[in-house]
Amino acid sequence: MKVLARALALFAILVMSPAVSAQQRSDPDFVAKVETPHFEAGTGPVVAIDQAHANFHTMLGRYRAFTNLLTADGYRVEANDKPFSAETLAGIDVLVIANALHPSNSGNWRLPVLSAFTADEISSVHAWVENGGRLLLIADHMPFPGAAAGMADTFGFGFKNGFAVNMDDSETRFVFRPGEGLAPVPGEDGQPVGQVVTFTGQAFSIPQDATSLLTLHGPYAVLLPREAWKFEADTPLEVADGLSQGAILEVGDGRIAAFGEAAAFSAQISSGGGPMGMNAPDAADNATFILAVMHWLTR
Repeated sequence: MKVLARALALFAILVMSPAVSAQQRSDPDFVAKVETPHFEAGTGPVVAIDQAHANFHTMLGRYRAFTNLLTADGYRVEANDKPFSAETLAGIDVLVIANALHPSNSGNWRLPVLSAFTADEISSVHAWVENGGRLLLIADHMPFPGAAAGMADTFGFGFKNGFAVNMDDSETRFVFRPGEGLAPVPGEDGQPVGQVVTFTGQAFSIPQDATSLLTLHGPYAVLLPREAWKFEADTPLEVADGLSQGAILEVGDGRIAAFGEAAAFSAQISSGGGPMGMNAPDAADNATFILAVMHWLTR
């Protein structure tokens, strides 16, 4: 009970944080710079950012900075506006799914949280990855992990439909450094990553063959409220020490990267005017990390 009380007290502070605001918007002043693009302009792999599933983050919306970063690295970025099937996935090299929702949970962030994807869509994506497709699956804090749980589970990832929290302080940013939860992306010998910053999110378990890139070590927990940002005395809690916020896995001939926080891939302005994502001063290395993950996916 003391642990839960401490977590609830912490989140009384967190709910006032810019990171929780639904009014967050893309930072129009953020400029994505890549000194040495991985591919010649317009010749890289095709990256399709999903917007067919009530996604909170879309190509020209809150993921505009992500889109611009990949474009600057030579990727060909497009939007996906169709349900997943063998036909619609054909021609896509990397599928990005960020904060998908079932229509019934769009603007209704409370239990029950329904799957954003049909069983046929999940089966189609799994088969596509097995046959060489590359998937970047991102699900932030509740309700997004619940909506993506079926997709994650088919690859062995156990998304927690809640909020990750460090119970020892009121800091909303989680900072991963080498030796402090940050693992190098395999095969990436480019610019070193000093630290990666995430902004709340969830935490998840990973399959045995996966590699965690962002691991929570210490007094972390996942709070599992019935409604987003509403925490009560009986709010369930799970210990998150050892869980991941970012991991990679080879599946058949394909690859998947799963992440439990979405803002790290963005450059946004909160309703309070503060930077959140790659534009945050302490998250300058996030862009390098993102490109390292993309290079691993498309290797």
